[in-house]
Amino acid sequence: MHRRRRLSLLAATTLAATLVTPVTDALAAPGKDPRLTRIIKAMTLEEKAAQLFVLQVYGKSADTTDPADVARNRRLYGVDNAAQVIARYKPGGIIYYGADPANVDNPRQLAAFSNGIQRAALAQRVPVPALISIDQEGGIVARVQPPATQSPGAMALAAGRRPADARALAAVTARELRAIGVNADYAPVADVNVNPANPVIGVRSFGSDPALVSRMVTAQVDGYSAGGVAPTVKHFPGHGDTRTDSHTGVPRIEHTREQWERLDLPPFRAAIARGVDAIMTGHLVVPALDPSGDPATLSRPILTGILRQRLGYRGVVVTDALDMQGVRDKYGDDRVPVLALKAGADMLLKPPADTAGTGQFPTQLRAVVEAVNRGELTERRLDESVYRVLELKRKRGLFRDPFADESKVDRVVGAAAHLAAAQRATDRTTTLVKNDAGLLPLRPGARNVLVAGWGAATTRTLGEELARRGAAATVRETGLSPTQQRIDETVAAARDADLVVAVTNRAWDVKPSTPTEPHNGPGQANLVKALVATGKPVVVIAVRDPYDIAYFTEAPTYLATYSYTAEALRSAAKVLFGELAPSGRLPVTIPVAGDSGQTLYPFGHGLGYTR
Repeated sequence: MHRRRRLSLLAATTLAATLVTPVTDALAAPGKDPRLTRIIKAMTLEEKAAQLFVLQVYGKSADTTDPADVARNRRLYGVDNAAQVIARYKPGGIIYYGADPANVDNPRQLAAFSNGIQRAALAQRVPVPALISIDQEGGIVARVQPPATQSPGAMALAAGRRPADARALAAVTARELRAIGVNADYAPVADVNVNPANPVIGVRSFGSDPALVSRMVTAQVDGYSAGGVAPTVKHFPGHGDTRTDSHTGVPRIEHTREQWERLDLPPFRAAIARGVDAIMTGHLVVPALDPSGDPATLSRPILTGILRQRLGYRGVVVTDALDMQGVRDKYGDDRVPVLALKAGADMLLKPPADTAGTGQFPTQLRAVVEAVNRGELTERRLDESVYRVLELKRKRGLFRDPFADESKVDRVVGAAAHLAAAQRATDRTTTLVKNDAGLLPLRPGARNVLVAGWGAATTRTLGEELARRGAAATVRETGLSPTQQRIDETVAAARDADLVVAVTNRAWDVKPSTPTEPHNGPGQANLVKALVATGKPVVVIAVRDPYDIAYFTEAPTYLATYSYTAEALRSAAKVLFGELAPSGRLPVTIPVAGDSGQTLYPFGHGLGYTR
């Protein structure tokens, strides 16, 4: 249906640009594609500025009429749906979310949504295909859920120590994303997680060793690229050593310049050497790199001085979301996009809404245009960023063929070969950290097992896996912050069990919550301690950060899966029963609780089974 237009889109766009305005030498430079410069010359100043924004939209189709979605879009943009947003503003990209806004229903729906976006983009006066992006990192950050293939996530893959697995699964993810019309993934994470109390990165990082992180990042850059999707490494200059979540505050990285060069820089430098398409900025204050107090997203010394000039990076620089507190604390929303462009950013992700829910994108777009009109920004500066954005779209084939083939979605997304590859890779990641009592591996057979702890789906899935191996499993989900009453009830249930499997999710986060700083509290650690005190055999499985063991060292048996995908839980069950020998090794150091300078389990630790 779209074939003829696919093949001639760049030629038609170039012809239209030529008819609108004569070609001049203002954008001429060695190596520049004259077809892209003609497109830029055909744009108005407002269209150029809009091309630099990536917007969220509500709804599950480009032309949604759902009343709730229409109302939300009207608050943000003054129009009903994505197609109308594109018609009015002509943004360069759209980002999909799994929730708030919920854009994702199923793969076929997403493919139709993507095609609707592209039809709207190509219907404009200067037809330019849209960059459609998503956060599909794998593990705990996956906007598209099953039937799409679920990668085990960064830290899990690093535990497996196989860059080939990281590359293969990035390629699988990219092929499935491209099948649903997504052409840019905000992955992989290049942050080196050297702070076990990091509230926002953790298992999204490949680990605490810069060399290991660099190997895995470059493998995934290769994989995403091979699958036809633009990879985006994040969050420059490095979000791995912070106790502040940039969604809710302003992280301050106190590394010296030497520490930054040694710890944070290597994965980004490796990705640049690999030709990565895009780099996402972090809303991070790094005094050693810029003493002004500006976050990196707004820092010219960091984005231009270091990233562009020193490291020689020529690709697209995209900001982290502009609705995050880390970039809104110091300046008003109208100043942020102007300062980001002055700093050296190219694309401006997800403009915020104000406290009344009114979208700030029109204000931010107008602010960029006005900055050019008054001379604070030059139009040439905008042209540089627009060119990089168009070049990325050309590189990823969007001028040639921006559409998803809806007839092939079911054959690609969740293909049997993809699912098998994900399970094989996941089976190499489970890490047996502690087996002091020699409880593992278990023998199959009848036994009463209590599965307790975090996650309704997680505990249920583990219970089902144990039941398949002959156990009578009772499941009690206790949440992130179990109360003492809930703990007492679970301990009472353990009295009838032959074995207890306790599931934890960031049990290390033991601080009580405050209105400004949400924490899990000590409930999970207290639950594990109480279960161990019953004298029953207890296996603890940490399904997110591996650091939990430091807060209940009396637990005799401890595994880390780094994520709670179904594949990770199946792998854990296989390890419990000796069907699979544990082969994962810690990609981080686990410190003693309350003393980050003392090691409880070292980087590279991991037990196996003797036959």
